[in-house]
Amino acid sequence: MSYHDLPSRVIAFAAMTQAAYLVDKIATTGLCPNIDAFEASLKSIMAVDSDSPVDTFGGYACLEVGFKSMVEQLDNPNNQRNLQVTKYVVGMIALEKKLTSNGSAMNMLGERINQVNRQLTHFDISDESVLANLDGIYKDIISSLGPKIQVNGKPSCLQQVITQHKIRALLLSGVRAAVLWRQIGGQRRQLLFSRKAMIHQAKQNLQRV
Repeated sequence: MSYHDLPSRVIAFAAMTQAAYLVDKIATTGLCPNIDAFEASLKSIMAVDSDSPVDTFGGYACLEVGFKSMVEQLDNPNNQRNLQVTKYVVGMIALEKKLTSNGSAMNMLGERINQVNRQLTHFDISDESVLANLDGIYKDIISSLGPKIQVNGKPSCLQQVITQHKIRALLLSGVRAAVLWRQIGGQRRQLLFSRKAMIHQAKQNLQRV
């Protein structure tokens, strides 16, 4: 079954906005506002053989934060959107392009994700050792591709090692979502020309939660 359609692309895009929203909240408050969304985003990194885009992220309810953030970002007549979330999503899309054009980086990413999958037989996805591993994957493989995503927040929050691990793990999940988005036909120009249809689909998905 082909998933080159708008509903599938909205799911992948919502996963990006969910990761970006959570990065912003953790960077500015030091706290994760929704643990279920956080864990769903991280688990999606491991979901390499899912049957459908929505299965990759664990179902519509796991993307509720993403759908809401997506609507806030796109359906905003007074241009009051969160510019940090926008910046992080744009950065994820840029890094995805660098990643998917680099075969050795993609192979290395697959090997490192397999290592984390083996680790998950003993630890939960939000365990500090797993977060540290995901942080390392992002630093070693993704961030080095450039351009780097500059995360803004409270210095007292950003200086904490566990906060850094959470943020990089979420950025990794966002890039993973961007890869899927591109694979099923996502393009930046759709954010201009298909905006109303994307907003409508996201609102429909929220009704399924």
